[in-house]
Amino acid sequence: MKPLSLRPYLSPPAVRRRQLLSRNYAVQAPGAPTLQVFNRNTKYLQKERAAADAEHSRKVDYLKDEVATRLCERLLDIKRQLPHVLDLGANACNIARILTLPNPDPDPAVASSPPLSTRIAHLTAADSSPTLLHRDASLPFNDLIPITRDTLHDEEYIPYPENHFDAVLSSLSLHWINNLPSLLSQIAHILKPDAPFLAAIFGGDTLYELRTALQLADLDRRGGVSPHVSPLADVRDVGGLLGKAGFKMLTVDVDDIIVDYPSSFALMQDLQAMGEGNAVLGREMGGMRREVLAASEAIYREMYGNEDGSLPATFRVIYMIGWKAGEGQPEPLARGSGQINIKDILEGGSIKERG
Repeated sequence: MKPLSLRPYLSPPAVRRRQLLSRNYAVQAPGAPTLQVFNRNTKYLQKERAAADAEHSRKVDYLKDEVATRLCERLLDIKRQLPHVLDLGANACNIARILTLPNPDPDPAVASSPPLSTRIAHLTAADSSPTLLHRDASLPFNDLIPITRDTLHDEEYIPYPENHFDAVLSSLSLHWINNLPSLLSQIAHILKPDAPFLAAIFGGDTLYELRTALQLADLDRRGGVSPHVSPLADVRDVGGLLGKAGFKMLTVDVDDIIVDYPSSFALMQDLQAMGEGNAVLGREMGGMRREVLAASEAIYREMYGNEDGSLPATFRVIYMIGWKAGEGQPEPLARGSGQINIKDILEGGSIKERG
């Protein structure tokens, strides 16, 4: 006996309604899911707008120039020639200009030293913002180092072949990357064996004063918190990310740069002119309310203000160095092969003072 079917008894409109109730289910694309934190198109537009006013953009380059200088100083410890170097996320080619400066060695015992550009046969500067990348293309330092400027579709995807560069540098760019583990793996891929990767990013407690003041002002005036300052990587995570990407002989250190501003408004204006504005997905569109800004300024001064009336802003910079595996590199000894117990040194040893 055939089972009873209700379809003949349903009116045509009812049948159509049943069809409209059917659902299609989303399926995860192949590969590991990527957490999207930053709006890359927003960041591109911020950098383009910032670089459109070239003169003002140069005036607020003080932080990028300082970090680029400290990053390039780490090249002094690498005693080798670097025929082809990539500056990834080059901004306005701050690294290229620093490489051409005379006497880069900060050691006062060294009377003079040649520019670091003498070690580099060719520099490729790559960035997604063409206006910012070519902002200083007419300045004199371009004649002191062979440089090629490449405009990338997005810094998250590197279009260079395997084993192509003798070193990769990056200064204050990678903290806007959504998939940092993938990018580090790509950097390891384009490096030649036994080649170094040196980078500096904002991380940790960068702008914690401004972040705290804005959060407290939001709570007081609006009863909630909105993300006005972008989240940043922690120094404890960087070493693990480098190791997972295949880098060896890792070095990670932190430097706090404190800049005094006349007000929190001047700080936020400089951040905007640097192209370092908030680019978090889901952030509130439009400007902040006046009462929130006023309350934030008062809280900032009360909690962190200097005696001279200025406001300090802390920029925590994470420096990282990793080497692509290659022949002849030093290797760590196997676990358990040590001959000296560190506990004996710490508890039973003595420290002799230097004369």
